[in-house]
Amino acid sequence: MTLEEFRTYGHQLIDRITDYHGGIADRPVMAQVRPGELIASLPEEPPLQGENFAAVLADLDNLILPGLSHWQHPSFFGYFPANSNLASVLGDYLSTGLGVLGLSWQSSPALTELEETSVDWVRQMLGLSANWSGVIQDTASTSTLVALISAREKASDYALVKGGLQAQAQPLIIYTSAHAHSSVDKAALLAGFGKDNIRYIDTDAYYAMRPEALAAAIERDLAEGLVPCAVVATIGTTSTTAVDPLRPIGALTRQHDLWLHVDSAMAGSAMILPECRWMWDGIEQANSIVVNAHKWLGVAFDCSLYFVRDPQHLIRVMSTNPSYLQSGVDSEVKNLRDWGIPLGRRFRALKLWFLLRSEGVEGLQRRLRRDLDNAQWLAAQICASEEWKVLAPVHLQTLCLRHEPAGLEGELLDRHTRGWADALNASGHAYVTPATLDGRWMVRISIGALPTEREHVAALWERLQEIVRC
Repeated sequence: MTLEEFRTYGHQLIDRITDYHGGIADRPVMAQVRPGELIASLPEEPPLQGENFAAVLADLDNLILPGLSHWQHPSFFGYFPANSNLASVLGDYLSTGLGVLGLSWQSSPALTELEETSVDWVRQMLGLSANWSGVIQDTASTSTLVALISAREKASDYALVKGGLQAQAQPLIIYTSAHAHSSVDKAALLAGFGKDNIRYIDTDAYYAMRPEALAAAIERDLAEGLVPCAVVATIGTTSTTAVDPLRPIGALTRQHDLWLHVDSAMAGSAMILPECRWMWDGIEQANSIVVNAHKWLGVAFDCSLYFVRDPQHLIRVMSTNPSYLQSGVDSEVKNLRDWGIPLGRRFRALKLWFLLRSEGVEGLQRRLRRDLDNAQWLAAQICASEEWKVLAPVHLQTLCLRHEPAGLEGELLDRHTRGWADALNASGHAYVTPATLDGRWMVRISIGALPTEREHVAALWERLQEIVRC
């Protein structure tokens, strides 16, 4: 592709993205395709000769877009928000277009220093003290893996440079809520702890970790000669957005010298609102935190912010220093290759910087407050309806609900719940997420897509009532 062709098709691509967002409300939210449909429509072998790029864009319109579920749709209420603010999209586009890599400060000085500055801006927005330093990872899964590797090395006196976990006399133990995200399990497994050494701590009536149950589990393991290593607490669990109580959990981790990692991947964005910071009262006792700026905050995926209190420990665990990356200024700068698993990194800070510059703190706060208000409005409608039930506290923008008509319970109620949720998703009018809670099926409604206004939430409530009457 020549520079002039890039200019021509680049303008066309921006037009397509603009038209996509402008007309997204007219599309079915969930993809209306069958498994294998796209594969069957694509050639089995790659093209031998290059094609005119116009043909590629035509296939984008005719083949790819119909096979997408539309996360930026105003009636997307599934999973958690994965917003893609258009200013952030431009930052991501520019990052790709510039094609620079952050192998070291010297390889791209502005990449490193913009990341350092923009992540620190977010630290201030979240109300975290200056004791924290941050870096951009790809996802919360990677951030949690980095946290547990760091915890492992703290508890084992840096076994990685000796015999590793194989040389440890006793297993290291991880503690987490029974409602923690699956990425905690995955990180513990990949970090070498083993499934048998994960303790799932009981939760209270509001699905938050019980500190007394955590204390008892730690004492049992100590009595058996095992080595408690780390606690992963969650602020805003995936199923219900439950809030683990950080202050008493932090007191236990301090008492036993355990690593405390706080998974605040989705809910962390709400901490830009002072009225929400009660959720992480005690956060300064933690060792590490993850906040996914690519969820509710609005940065285009992927942009996970990982904050640590002791960057020198992180660097000691993650550092790599090949001769070809050494420079005379290494003692004066951050080399972000030493702050995570990958050697290289994209210029992700651009999309975060573009978002913060274009929206400002007050603009972001207004949008999050809009979503919180919409969630409370919907909760009030459901609570006022005889056959509908809100199943968990609505701390943020996610509701857990169930339609419970008289005479339906057990497996019959489960089939009813799955049936109306699947019918709603298949209709294309809205997208919701069925999930289990206390062994029974329910439906999660997560409000927070950028274009979602009260009218869309009101329309969802009408459709919910209609769908259960069918």
